[in-house]
This record gives sequence, structure tokens and C-alpha cells, in this order.
Amino acid sequence: MTKLEQLIKELCPNGVKYKKLGEVATISRGGSFQKKDFCEDGVPCIHYGQIYTRYGLFADKTLTFISEDAAKKQKYAVKNDIVMAVTSENIDDVCKCVAWLGDDEIAVSGHTAIIHHTLNPKYLCYYFHTAMFYAQKKKLAHGTKVIEVTPDKLADITIPVPPLEVQAEIVKILDNFTELTAELTAELTARKKQYEYYRDLLLDFGVHGGGASECEWRTISGLGSWTGGCTPSMNNSKYWDNGTIPWISSKDMKFATLSDTEDHITDLAIKETSIKLLPKNITAIVARSGILKHTLPVVYIPFETTVNQDIKALIPSEDVLPRYAYFVLAGFSKRILKSTKKQGGTVDSLDMNAFMRYPVPVPTIEKQERIISILERFDKLCNDISEGLPAEIEARRKQYEYYRDKLLSFKEQ
Repeated sequence: MTKLEQLIKELCPNGVKYKKLGEVATISRGGSFQKKDFCEDGVPCIHYGQIYTRYGLFADKTLTFISEDAAKKQKYAVKNDIVMAVTSENIDDVCKCVAWLGDDEIAVSGHTAIIHHTLNPKYLCYYFHTAMFYAQKKKLAHGTKVIEVTPDKLADITIPVPPLEVQAEIVKILDNFTELTAELTAELTARKKQYEYYRDLLLDFGVHGGGASECEWRTISGLGSWTGGCTPSMNNSKYWDNGTIPWISSKDMKFATLSDTEDHITDLAIKETSIKLLPKNITAIVARSGILKHTLPVVYIPFETTVNQDIKALIPSEDVLPRYAYFVLAGFSKRILKSTKKQGGTVDSLDMNAFMRYPVPVPTIEKQERIISILERFDKLCNDISEGLPAEIEARRKQYEYYRDKLLSFKEQ
């Protein structure tokens, strides 16, 4: 018998009480500061956008600060509070959260819920990432372009509340899973840096034309034909039910090479709307999305597909090999984003005119083939989810999610 089984047998043999979150926590809205209020030093703060991209499940130090003047009118989280982002562009990200474990009070931005509770903070944060919580938040979420779960509705979320000793043992088990995955991720990060170094070296033909003897410099528009997409009406079931044609949105842009998409549309959607079926072996970029932050998401698509309005897809010219098109756009992605990202606005987007004018190197077919042969090996090592480190990390992630949901499911008292 494991220690957890023994604790459950001793402390809650007849099951665990399930309570409304409002019974064990007070839930308040965050403050009103924005990214423009960040400063070098001052009052520690968490902005809701950072929860999606820069924080893990737990934190004891903030990444940013606001001035004392800006902090006077803000809302604060204290040690063990949960800071939850309650707006997002998709249902998966809404209600992402971080448990604040630091000793300092921290200012919290708008679009958040501050959850002050009586449970183990890690236990509660782990629960907020389970399939059980996902099913509940999905019923409470509303909106189309922006998905929201209002803080007052969170009070109706039902959670299992075992004794604190049981909560602590579950946290200990899940922390071990998290630590093992973190070690593998750190090794993969080091491999990716090595890959990026050699990719940049191979694509260094001089700055904007300086290596003309080795290659031709073209604008991105000259790599081939670019096309966009659209979203068939979500309310028309005949466009979605039992669909088999891949349809790409920003949530699919997570891997270097796609193997499938989360959503699929029907043949009727192509016949009756303006959406186009695109050929195999193309490269896609995100043109507008909240994930367009620090790098330009670029993916290679080896199958026929369709895309939504926030994605732009490249069908390469005859003298541009499809894999080279992918490697050159991925290799220049950070520089491209820096030069072509629009400033301001609620959702990050590219200035497509500036994007299409950006210059990239196009060497001979023979040179392209050599570059591809070298980078394919690195790409497989770092990005192939069927083998190597990515496969092991994916297996650990699935194992972690399975045991997390199992450990946080209890017989109800």
C-alpha cells in the first residue's frame, strides 16, 4: 500500500467532500495596469498575458515590476493565492493559472481572477489543469473571438477537498513528474540552441545581399504564391460534423512539422465557402494571434490542408524546394517578426506588406539540397515527436496528465 493509499484509508475512507470553489475561497478581480507600466525596479507584478507564455504552474519571483505610483490603485495577491487569466483567444488557454508562492505581495493586472483559499496552493493549481476542471470551465466560458470566464462564475466550480495531508502527498507525487519533465525539457532546449546555431550558420549568405555570389536575395513574396483562408460558419454543422479535411488555426502551430490538425472541415465547406484546399508540402506562418509574441510561428505541412484567416500559407516556386522554404522562414523568423510586427492593438499581428518585402536568401537547388540534408538531422532530433527527446517528453507529459487526473479524482462522500 502506498503512502497516499494509506492516508486516504485513514483520513477519508468513505470518500471525499466535493465543494464549490466559493466555499473554500474568495475570488476577486485583478487590477488595471498594462505592459506599458512596466519598469526596471519597483513593486513586483504579474500581467495576465505572462501566465500563458512565461510562467509555469508555480512562481515565487515575478518577471516584471511597476512603479510605486502605478501600484497604489492595484489589486494584490499574497502568498499561496492563485492568479488566473480569465480571458483568452481559445478555450484551452482560458483559466490558465499560476500559484504565487513568494513572500511578497504582488500587483495583478486586469483580465485575471485572484483566488484566496484555504487549500494547498499547489494542489489547487494542479486541479485547475485537469480534464475535470476543463469540462466545467467549458460550460462557463462565453465569447467567440475572445473567450472569457468571469471571476464570479468561478465560485460555482466544484472541486474535491480531501484532508490537507492527502493534498500534500498528491502534490509530492505530481512534483516528481514535473521535475522529471523539466530535466528533459532543459536538455531539449540545449539541443535546440545548437540546432539554431548551425541553421543560422548555414543560412548566413551575408546581410541582405552581401553574399550575392552564393545566392540570390529575394523578398519573401518571391518565394512562391501566398494564400490565406477563412473560418466556415461555426453554426453550420454541415461544414464541421464528420469533417475529414484538415483545417489549421493558431492552436495547431505548436510543432515544426504537423502530423494532423485539431479541427477538420467537410467537402461541403470547400464547395460552398471561399476556403481553398492547399497542396502538400507547404509552409504556414501565423499572421495574427496572441501567440505571435517573441518569434514567428512557422510550420511545415506535408499533407493537403485548409487554413483559417489568421494563417498565411506559402506554395513554393519551382526553384524553391519546399523544405528549404520552411527552413529559411524558420531560420529568419525572429528577425522577420522584429521588422514586420505591428505595434499596438489588442491582438499581435504582422504588417503583411512589410512581411512580403523582407529579403531572404535563395541559393541554387544544389545548395538548397545540401542545407536541407544537414538541417533535417537536427530538425528530427529536436522536433520529431515520434522519436528522440520530443517523443520522450510527450510520453512523460501524457503519463503525467493521466496520473494527475487519476490522483485528483475521488469517490464522493
